Amino acid sequence: MGNRVKGRPKKSSIKANSHSKMGSKRKLSRMGKKQKKNHAGLEATFVGRSKCLKMLQITIKDFRRLCILKGIYPREPRGRFPGHKKGQTFYHIKDIRAIAHEPVLEKFREFRAFTKKVRRAAGRNEQDEALRKNAMCPTYTLHHLVRERYPRFNDALSDLDDALTLTYLFAALPSTANIKPKVVTKAKSLAAAWGAYCSTAACITKSFISVKGIYFEATIRSVPVRWVVPHSFTQFMPEDVDYRVMTTFFEFYETLLHFALYKLYNDLEVRYPLPTDGGEVKGSTSFILGANLRSLTNALNSTGNISNIVSESVEDSDKKEKKGKTKEEKKKEKELIKSVGAALNSINEDSDSEDEEDDVDVAGPLKAALESMADDEARTVLPGGNLELDDESMKRRRLFSGFKFFLSREVPRGYLELVSLAFGGIVGWEGPNSPISANDPSITHHVVDRPKLPASYSNLPKSREFIQPQWILDCANNVFLLPVAKYSVGVTLPPHLSPWVDNEEEGYKPAYAEEIERLKNGEPAVAENDDQMETDEAADEAEEEMEDAATKEKDSDTEEESDDESEEEEEDPAAKKKQDKKKLVAKKARAEQRRKQEEEEAHALAKTMMSRKASHLYGRMQHGIGKRTAKVENLRNKRKAIEEENRSKRKDTLGRTPLKQKVDRLRKERKRLEDEYSNPTGVSTKKSKKKRRST
Repeated sequence: MGNRVKGRPKKSSIKANSHSKMGSKRKLSRMGKKQKKNHAGLEATFVGRSKCLKMLQITIKDFRRLCILKGIYPREPRGRFPGHKKGQTFYHIKDIRAIAHEPVLEKFREFRAFTKKVRRAAGRNEQDEALRKNAMCPTYTLHHLVRERYPRFNDALSDLDDALTLTYLFAALPSTANIKPKVVTKAKSLAAAWGAYCSTAACITKSFISVKGIYFEATIRSVPVRWVVPHSFTQFMPEDVDYRVMTTFFEFYETLLHFALYKLYNDLEVRYPLPTDGGEVKGSTSFILGANLRSLTNALNSTGNISNIVSESVEDSDKKEKKGKTKEEKKKEKELIKSVGAALNSINEDSDSEDEEDDVDVAGPLKAALESMADDEARTVLPGGNLELDDESMKRRRLFSGFKFFLSREVPRGYLELVSLAFGGIVGWEGPNSPISANDPSITHHVVDRPKLPASYSNLPKSREFIQPQWILDCANNVFLLPVAKYSVGVTLPPHLSPWVDNEEEGYKPAYAEEIERLKNGEPAVAENDDQMETDEAADEAEEEMEDAATKEKDSDTEEESDDESEEEEEDPAAKKKQDKKKLVAKKARAEQRRKQEEEEAHALAKTMMSRKASHLYGRMQHGIGKRTAKVENLRNKRKAIEEENRSKRKDTLGRTPLKQKVDRLRKERKRLEDEYSNPTGVSTKKSKKKRRST
């Protein structure tokens, strides 16, 4: 604008506020373009459900299905709500635009038109036309949705928790009007295929029985997968549940599980789905699981290892070459093979006889090579697979190796068979297709869930252990063989601890967890009569108190001998030691109280130096710590109450409880003291004179 000339008025700025004297061009430059309503801001970003239905031109039923299949959920705007419509369901505009181009949406529209045509033909009583059109029902697949939502296989594994839980739930539900039998059958087959893989690949790491069901956790490719298996009871079907939404979720999860199982079975070089003898298998989940396990074993045995395949091909080529050979040549080849084996056995003898100075150990490296080959073969999960086990998986795999479990008919077979096979055991059961009979002498553990053994079990071999089902799960969770005595039939079971609770983080370790840790470290187990010993010690203390009271009564009765007895008590080393011990305990208590008081003063002083925000944060931290401490203290009080109750219930050989034993001992002691008082020889002459004067 240049320098301002004196006497000339200042020019108005172009950025000045608009007013009526402005020109039209200047007003437009200031105001800008007028925005339409609901085309910017939150109103354009978040759309209500009714508007979504108008945009997509579909029913609310199809819209829900599309959102479930695409993985689209309602979003809550931050801050204010669009149009001040609080409580309404909103979706992001980008999600709705993604649905608008979905191929499944076109299939839904085609199916809607198809149903109209079939209904029209049926309404006109044209049965042939209706049947012809019904055969042309449009179909769709969800494969592209699985690839779209899970671009990597680990992403699919990490999202299998809900899929497996819902699959096992549908496998346990009965067929009703809302749930078709076809859905239940699919769920059972998927659950059985997953269980067959987990038990064969030894990937189950944790399990826990709760009121809701049996919790499992499997580690596949370093990804933990957790699911719940409901108990095998008659399921209650509530009326307020929308089973159509559950069926839609299962429709997507079915495709996802097929993808995951195909990949996992392909890693084992086994074709999926597994071929079953006799076509489709029907029955309970346990029955289908057994059929899948047999099919998987047969497939693996038929596939074999790569080395076996190479050896078989070499043998086939040798057979073709040997067709033209004579019997003498074949005999010479057999003798040559035998001579090679004898030469390998005599390597050490030849080396010692020929070179006495050079001691070359040829058998050592050969043995080490064979052991490494055996270890590598053991680390391979399956004969035809490329998947190998790490050290932890090998430890789990060898836990039940050599054990044969037999399940009674009252024991739930599904989850016990799954855990036992995953940890290297062999399982049999009362029923058809069992690989082991009940009278097999090689059975090591017989699982029974009854208060006592029936009389028919007396005819079974005595070499087996009768246990309750909890022993299998506790051993699997701790990867350690626990003592069988605490899990025998009719015995009160120890607490079933959850493997997902971190005792160090919680600040409290249960007594049984401490006992298991001692057993793992090789320390001796806690004796069963420890509580009884503690009770005896308490009773002995009570006896000592009673004796002290009796001696005090004696001292009060005898005036002259009281001083001498007090001097003797002071000189008594046991009494002096007890008094010193009490003083030491009191001194420690005073020191602890002083230390706590100093800590509280230091905390209060530090809090005064904090800012308001820091002090508020510190207060919240102390509140959380206090809450956790109170929780731990409550658990310890409960544990103490349970131990006291168990002590009172324990009995001796005569059937007396510890309390009854204590009462009997105190009565005997009281009677002994009364006899001593009634004995005139024990009373001094001065005491008798005093009694005569009083009379």
